[in-house]
Amino acid sequence: MKNYIYAAAAALGLASPAMAASHLEDVTLQLKWVTQAQFAGYYVALEQGFYEEEGLNVTVLPGGPDIAPTQVIAGGGADVTVEWMPAALAAREKGLPLVNIAQPFKSSGMMLTCWGDVGIEGPESLANRTLGVWFFGNEFPFLSWMAQLGIETDGKDENGVEVLKQGFNVDPLLQRQADCISTMTYNEYWQVIDSGVSPDELVTFKYEDQGVATLEDGLYVLEENLADPAFKDKMVRFVKASMKGWKWAEENPEDAAMIVLDYDEAGAQTEEHQIRMMGEVAKLTAGSNGALDPADYERTVQTLLAGGSDPVITAEPTGAYTLDITDAALE
Repeated sequence: MKNYIYAAAAALGLASPAMAASHLEDVTLQLKWVTQAQFAGYYVALEQGFYEEEGLNVTVLPGGPDIAPTQVIAGGGADVTVEWMPAALAAREKGLPLVNIAQPFKSSGMMLTCWGDVGIEGPESLANRTLGVWFFGNEFPFLSWMAQLGIETDGKDENGVEVLKQGFNVDPLLQRQADCISTMTYNEYWQVIDSGVSPDELVTFKYEDQGVATLEDGLYVLEENLADPAFKDKMVRFVKASMKGWKWAEENPEDAAMIVLDYDEAGAQTEEHQIRMMGEVAKLTAGSNGALDPADYERTVQTLLAGGSDPVITAEPTGAYTLDITDAALE
């Protein structure tokens, strides 16, 4: 029957779904973390057909605790990846030539969330504390911030901090193993609240407010691929469709959250959490049309260079971003 339908469609000059798909160009996107509203724009673009409109067949690969996006793209497992700029610049300095081609997130959602009953009143009160910190590239903004505060993190200074290598949960705070933990405004902070903790029991330090925010959730490709005009053309169309998805998600946060849930094969997410997350994520993508602001890039670089005796990067990067893709996508 299917063959009959396809033949009939061909006779009428119509393309079947399979035929249409065969004319689409493949693009594989590697996410930084698991399927959640943090990546809603890409799932919206997929579900709403924005990628197909640009002639693309996009595969979205979820991330996770055992997946390093930089390693995936380095090994040829993805064409483009979502990554935080500190990790991308650190990888570039070590020899992996990642290039930022678009920046959907304008603001940082990273912060420290601390117990309010342990005497922490300001950043200077963080010394001599146990602080939960994410690693796998997520530690770089924290290390730069501590260096700027003059607080040692190597465990050798009695006036430094004890860094607790934090898993991707909030248990170290809830179990009082740490005075503060790393959280995102759209995710872990609300996990703490949902556990029964009242906001007035907590003290938070947003990296944006501390002047040490670095760019998050940019789109990165390998520099060598940008030498291929066909690849660049695909990325122009990919970014155009992705940003259309992001703006749709901003305007329709609840619907976007439901789309994300449809793609959550693990079934780990809840409707309430994803709707709330989408609302918070929309605050971070607001103000961005996808083009990287060079001033934001420079702030990130200077924050990372100010890393004391062990900076995240040791020299000003060159060629770490291009505006060519967004210039063409947004024209």
